[in-house]
Amino acid sequence: MLKYIGRRLVIALPELLIISLMIFLIMYAAPGDFLDQFRLDPSVSPQRLKAMEEEFGLNKPAIVQYLTWLKNILKGNLGYSFYYRRPVSTLIWERVAATLILSLISLASSWLLGIALGVFTALKKYSIGDKIMTFLAFGFVAIPEFFLGLVLLYFAAKTNWFPISGMKSVYYSSLTTWGRFKDILWHLILPATALSLGSFAGLMRYMRGSLLDVLNEDYVVFARAKGMPERVVIFKHAMRNAINPMITFLGFSISGLLGGALFVENVFGWPGMGRLVYQALIQQDMYIVMASGLISAILLVAGNLVADILLALVDPRVRLS
Repeated sequence: MLKYIGRRLVIALPELLIISLMIFLIMYAAPGDFLDQFRLDPSVSPQRLKAMEEEFGLNKPAIVQYLTWLKNILKGNLGYSFYYRRPVSTLIWERVAATLILSLISLASSWLLGIALGVFTALKKYSIGDKIMTFLAFGFVAIPEFFLGLVLLYFAAKTNWFPISGMKSVYYSSLTTWGRFKDILWHLILPATALSLGSFAGLMRYMRGSLLDVLNEDYVVFARAKGMPERVVIFKHAMRNAINPMITFLGFSISGLLGGALFVENVFGWPGMGRLVYQALIQQDMYIVMASGLISAILLVAGNLVADILLALVDPRVRLS
């Protein structure tokens, strides 16, 4: 197992190097740069523009800019934000907790709900409950997350049952520890719901299809013919094999933990990574975007490694060696 993990990590290094180069080339090829807004301002002198180009390193050739950024990455420096005039690592660190809270809550709720309802609809195939859940699932899959967020925002504004923006109330600092926890949880409900509904619907359909395929396998029919209790057939034998594709899918889900909530965070004013990256894209603050892309790539590699290890633990037929 350790040899397999070590080999995967060694293979991941050139992959991450190629991804970092692709991210840089995409940002570099985009028309204009961060200084365009100053070039349009007649009050900014050419001397000032030239000084800013030198300060940000934008006057250097592309290959020099990339190698300088890569060299800094190896030293643990993610670059310098043009807009905020602060290190990118500091900006990301300030917002990563908010995004992780939102992403982990929505990930856990969508997976629990998706798998539970997927099993239910597979076992109750073509029943009224299955048809209703299938109708809702197709509806949630078809609706974009940001539109769902806008609908929930309108609902909150009309009913005043939920806060419509931010992560904390204005009186947050005067609350007790338990009060602060409840305050963040209250602000979390709507953005987490908007993120979870679309994901849970897709997961439910995956789980339903996977379990139905397994229930038609010969070994399941044989287990039932032997008189094995239905509960044992479903949850001990069928579920064990039906869950395998879901574990693989989990590996891809981990990569979206930090950047997957981009639109929902902007709709609800959630102070996380999504808002930071969105503003960086508008401002062409390239090192924030590049750092975010590189972190997502690292999470994707780590997520797939975790998924492979979990597959081997769940299904002994999978040999990592």
